[in-house]
Amino acid sequence: MVNWKSKKLGDLLTLTNALVALVLINLLASFHFFRLDLTEEKRYSIKQPTRDLLEKLDDVVYVDVYLEGDLNAGFKRFQTSIKETLEEFRIYSDNKVRYTFSNPAAAMGQKAQSEFMNELAAKGIQALPVIESKDGQKTEKIVFPGALISYGGMEMGVMLFKSRYKDGKMFNPNSQDVLNESIEGLEYELVSAIHKLTSSNQRNIGFTSSHGELNSLEVAGLKSTISENYVVKKTDLTQPVTDCDVLIIAKPTQPFSEKEKYELDQFIMRGGKLVALIDKLDARMDSASSDTNFAFPYDLKLDDQFFKYGVRINADLIQDRVSSKYPVVISNAGKPQMMKMDWPFYPLINQYADHVITRNLDASLLKFVSSIDTVKAVGVKKTPLLFSSAYSRKVSTPVKISINDLRKNVNPESFNEGPVPVGYLLEGNFTSVFRNRFLPEGVDKSTFVEQGQSKIILVADGDLARNDVNPKTGNPQQLGFDPFSNYTFSNQDLIMNMIAYLSDEKGLISVRNKEVKIRPLDREKIRANRTYWQGLNLLAPLVLLVVFGVVRAFWRKKKYSGFSKKQADVFENK
Repeated sequence: MVNWKSKKLGDLLTLTNALVALVLINLLASFHFFRLDLTEEKRYSIKQPTRDLLEKLDDVVYVDVYLEGDLNAGFKRFQTSIKETLEEFRIYSDNKVRYTFSNPAAAMGQKAQSEFMNELAAKGIQALPVIESKDGQKTEKIVFPGALISYGGMEMGVMLFKSRYKDGKMFNPNSQDVLNESIEGLEYELVSAIHKLTSSNQRNIGFTSSHGELNSLEVAGLKSTISENYVVKKTDLTQPVTDCDVLIIAKPTQPFSEKEKYELDQFIMRGGKLVALIDKLDARMDSASSDTNFAFPYDLKLDDQFFKYGVRINADLIQDRVSSKYPVVISNAGKPQMMKMDWPFYPLINQYADHVITRNLDASLLKFVSSIDTVKAVGVKKTPLLFSSAYSRKVSTPVKISINDLRKNVNPESFNEGPVPVGYLLEGNFTSVFRNRFLPEGVDKSTFVEQGQSKIILVADGDLARNDVNPKTGNPQQLGFDPFSNYTFSNQDLIMNMIAYLSDEKGLISVRNKEVKIRPLDREKIRANRTYWQGLNLLAPLVLLVVFGVVRAFWRKKKYSGFSKKQADVFENK
């Protein structure tokens, strides 16, 4: 007969119930997948648009990461973050994302290493020299903080580490701030590349022409990059624009006709997105050696249109002490001697809005940029995106542009009008500039739209999209490359982010909002209290262990000595 009050049976039933509950929990978990991220900023979670894209993958994506080998602590943390992100990708894609880590420097032989590294560089994965100091000795290592992503026979190289340029100097790659910004951008860089490889529905990007815009050689770098992800079109504003998702106006110098303004306006009213890179003044360097070189306004006939949309480009130029350098002849005695000097008309923009378009961007190089003011436009939200530095000023037209002024002493106190906004994002419900006006001749008045939801990005510098041309080869250089500093600024990334924001239906650009907070220890306190904390970490566990042993021994003695006495009394009574 079963004794239901038996302690042994009760323990057995408890164990059985626990096992059954564990099996049921696992069965339920297999039908409902979930993960918990207990960090404050959700650093280990990936965004919903990323999950949606990964869950819809119909083939395997291979990710080969080349950040491996003897790494310092900072890049070890970066490597760990890459692994954690890719592991999340693997899980949410149902194992369709597969990744490996390898070290390009591990190739056998110097020649093999060199060839492999050149192949990676050709695919966009550049070597990064990292200089470390240890025991007074400096050592230089080469790392490849990038990945090669392959899908369906196509592949794309991605640089996961982003360099930074601020206040005229490049940040140390070992800087925790730089590493942290690169960690924050990991998810976007990886999922953006996967989206480019897997997407079959490309958006159309149009470039206007016939108004003296940048020629094909001057925008070759930008168009080449855009064509990797979108379809690039030449757009004629004399006809209705129906086949473009985003329209780019890149530095026009000739006026727009009323009919062209109407077609541009109606494109926006019907929901088309616009990137307008506009020079207000005709400022050039080819006459800058003269003391009588002045910049005067263009007459593009677009002022009333942008005014109606809520912004106005001012007839001035910004001078900034945080600027790019320009070579100047300082001596003609014998062989001319050149010296690179700060050219205040070429501001380095490294102050951005807290927005997905500009988050964690490196500095951008602008040339002859004007200030922008906002005006009342009901229903339009205006977000300033780009700013000059705090050490800038506005010079009203006519503006003298002479390289000879670099030889003069400049009063730093006069550069006190910044930061000045030079780029705006406009979004919301726009009203047509042709509302309550006569429409141009030859347009279809029956299709006129008075209001519409859209987005516009206006930057008061057309040179943001212009790449330099190599004078020796005649080939276009990368957009943002400055031959005088031999540094590539983030002009290309900035414009691509603008296009992505304006054309992004899946919301992947929102992934750029990811934030990973640094919570560093106070190095001064560590240095001052090193002995205290070392002693505490060494002795505290031993003290706690001894106290636990004493308390446990006392408890056992009290428990079992009382039990023995009670048993003895029972035995004596019997």
